[in-house]
Amino acid sequence: MLYRLLRPLLFTLDAELAHSITLKALRLLQPFGLSDNRVVPCEPKTIMGLKFPNPVGLAAGLDKNGDYIDVLAKLGFGFIEVGTVTPRPQPGNPKPRLFRIPEAHAIINRMGFNNLGVDYLLENIKRTQYHGIIGINIGKNFDTPVESAIEDYLLCFRKVYAVASYVTINISSPNTLNLRQLQNAHALDHLVATLKLEQSKLSDQQGRYTPLLVKIAPDLDESQLESIAAILMKHNIDGVIATNTTISRPNIAGLSHADETGGLSGSPVREASTRVISKLYSLLGEQIPIMGVGGIVSASDAKEKIAAGASLIQLYTGLIYAGPDLVNQCISTLCHSQHVE
Repeated sequence: MLYRLLRPLLFTLDAELAHSITLKALRLLQPFGLSDNRVVPCEPKTIMGLKFPNPVGLAAGLDKNGDYIDVLAKLGFGFIEVGTVTPRPQPGNPKPRLFRIPEAHAIINRMGFNNLGVDYLLENIKRTQYHGIIGINIGKNFDTPVESAIEDYLLCFRKVYAVASYVTINISSPNTLNLRQLQNAHALDHLVATLKLEQSKLSDQQGRYTPLLVKIAPDLDESQLESIAAILMKHNIDGVIATNTTISRPNIAGLSHADETGGLSGSPVREASTRVISKLYSLLGEQIPIMGVGGIVSASDAKEKIAAGASLIQLYTGLIYAGPDLVNQCISTLCHSQHVE
């Protein structure tokens, strides 16, 4: 309710500035309990060996450096994913790089993995009071050639392995030059094989198993999805996140900022994301769990993702338009469905 009153004011500000102000305001309100959502009862689900208190998570990108984990946890999420984080700090692409399209409940971003580096993130995670599930999304630095990207992923994977509940390999952001080439069959096969081997070594050394997931784009055709699914099954990947933002521009022609370069998220990507989830589920079945993300701006959108084959869902752009209440709306709908079924 409070967010609904503040949203018109926030929308008069630059989108990236408003994002920062909102997170800082949530932190200021936390001691007074004003940023807390009520706890919605839900039957926990064990997926990838992790016990999720509810199936609604925060997608990567909203809290890149893990600065606001404790605050965001109070909104009721069943899990939180931070990042994308890279080995070295980097500023990302030049501003402005974040654009709202309110008429379409959409956002275009070309952030470019702006973050303070993996070591900074790890310090924040060590300080957090949150003891729930934290996923860490890892990527490559912008100046690392795509041919050498595997070294960046290995470095981040080794550093975060001991503290992450799960680790996501981000190979689908459209805002890092040539990154999506890593979704091609040969490159993906090599990357996943290398990281799964490293996972096995780290598991033996540390006595804990940290699941490894891959995040893919919505801009993939059926043959590409079949190839990706085969590789994920070949290497026993622990999960897949579908999807990232799209480089296509469905249903926004003529709207303000529609021609900006970058990844489009929000309502316009919903159908493409759900199509990918449905196709993946037809190929993977129950063998590899799917996290559904993309265009969830209402509880019915969340239900659609689960119906298509997702085991869990993640929110980001929907929070910008619907506010924090969206978290509990999704939890209520999905957890009620559990009991009805």
